[in-house]
Amino acid sequence: MVFSSLLFLFAFLPLNLLCYHLMPSIGAKNAVMLLFSLVFYAWAGPPYVLLLVSMTFADWLLCLLMDRSGMGYGQRKALLITALLIDLGLLGVFKYLSFLLSNTNLAFGWPEVVPEIVLPIGISFYTFQLISYVVDVYRREVRAQSSFWKLLLYVSLFHQCIAGPIVRYQHVADEIDWRQSRMADMADGAGRFAVGLAKKAMLANPCGTLTDLFLGTSSLSGPDGAVFLGGQSVLALWLGVLTFTLQIYLDFSAYSDMAIGMGRMIGFHYRENFNYPYISRSVTEFWRRWHMSLSSFFRDYVYIPLGGSWCSKLCSFRNLAVVWLLTGLWHGASWNFVLWGAYYLIFLAFEKFLLGRAMDRIPGLIRRAYLLFVVAIGWLIFRMTDLNCLYQAFLGLFGQNGNPLTDLETLVLLKSNFIFLLAALLACTPIARNLYRRISASMSGLPTLQKLWVVVQSAVPVLLLILSTAALVGDQYNPFLYFRF
Repeated sequence: MVFSSLLFLFAFLPLNLLCYHLMPSIGAKNAVMLLFSLVFYAWAGPPYVLLLVSMTFADWLLCLLMDRSGMGYGQRKALLITALLIDLGLLGVFKYLSFLLSNTNLAFGWPEVVPEIVLPIGISFYTFQLISYVVDVYRREVRAQSSFWKLLLYVSLFHQCIAGPIVRYQHVADEIDWRQSRMADMADGAGRFAVGLAKKAMLANPCGTLTDLFLGTSSLSGPDGAVFLGGQSVLALWLGVLTFTLQIYLDFSAYSDMAIGMGRMIGFHYRENFNYPYISRSVTEFWRRWHMSLSSFFRDYVYIPLGGSWCSKLCSFRNLAVVWLLTGLWHGASWNFVLWGAYYLIFLAFEKFLLGRAMDRIPGLIRRAYLLFVVAIGWLIFRMTDLNCLYQAFLGLFGQNGNPLTDLETLVLLKSNFIFLLAALLACTPIARNLYRRISASMSGLPTLQKLWVVVQSAVPVLLLILSTAALVGDQYNPFLYFRF
């Protein structure tokens, strides 16, 4: 079940909100949310609910012991290491063991048969949430949660359990025990959810369809992708890179919008996960705006503990390299993700150690063009799990594999989708948000227009829901890209 499915929109979510708001106490409301969250997760993979519950129970118990008065530093550190070994060990088995064994099979012929291990949906996200909880308890930044059910609620909340944002326990600890669902929060949450749904159904999904037309679905894996891409024109490949660049932002930010909106409807205030990253002027700025919950996790729990920038340049580079190796691997057990992490490491190190403040003297237009080019090539690496296919696609972008500059089919597709692509591009910028704020500000002191504006604000989410539903009916393409991480 995904947020953009008709079952979720017209059955699961309305029933959840109805049951939640009928409950008389915060304890009963939490019980409703926990029940619905476990059902939502079980919908994707029933056997793995046990894994989620077991990991949470182990961390809950270890943190209770860690938080006991009189517990020595050495004992607390041993408990922390135990919890991290459990969390990272299980993540490693489910996500990376098959990848590791497939590589040893290629190199040494062992094992003869590589086991196929199904990846539990959302394990990368909820594992990091548990790690943040355990480390924060160890650092005494939060007290250990005495109720296992409340900790399980935090980990399994269906808003963000499967594809983020990565919510830290310390940011929602108070709201688990005490929160209010005000009408203003309900309205803001519903509006945010509707915007996210529209981005997904009306923009991200069509971009995904166009990406498959330009780059081919076979480019995701297997040797056939390279043959297919060999005949794609230069224009088709660049349009495929463009549409995937739009798709991955619109898709993932839409999920975050919907998660933040649903949290707001019941009194949770999740932090922002995206801040219009494609308007950045450097790769460094891009990663401060893209998937901010993941970037801040690696900063606070890996980069700074390793020493951050408060050490020699060599050590600082080492710390950056560790972060980007882990960032690449976090996104998937495949060599293209390792290459993707190394790719960004090169540009980030270049900006940090060589350019420094000289970046500020480069004209803004050139810096934006540089950023968009780097990011676009990065998304090509991200998408192509087959390295031979990636190589062919990269050559094809510059007409170096004998492919034509353009072709009739691509020109027809570009012409027929030009207005749509322009709308998708605008949706990646803050233009609409800024226009909304200006209109709202201009209404102050004009009572009649303010009333009209309130009506418009109430009608827009309903209209977006109707249009999104129409787009979803019969749509063959409706997955969220980050579900596989």
